[in-house]
Amino acid sequence: MSETTIDLSGLTCPLPVLKANKALRGMPPGARLTVIATDPASVADFHAYAKETGHALVSVSEQKGAWRFTLRRREDAPTT
Repeated sequence: MSETTIDLSGLTCPLPVLKANKALRGMPPGARLTVIATDPASVADFHAYAKETGHALVSVSEQKGAWRFTLRRREDAPTT
């Protein structure tokens, strides 16, 4: 299984979700993407993004103002 981490610290809404979406589009189905973000709004944004797209939000954690989101690309998502 493919795993990628991107650090989007310092970016504000909606950039973390937009950049995560771009990264996921280039990944194979079932691959995992971990995103590090510092914008507090990203918590709600990633929950909404996962619900809207069908990608799984596997985990969310926070440490010292940095959130770590792990998403799994949905199996039936076409690659671009």
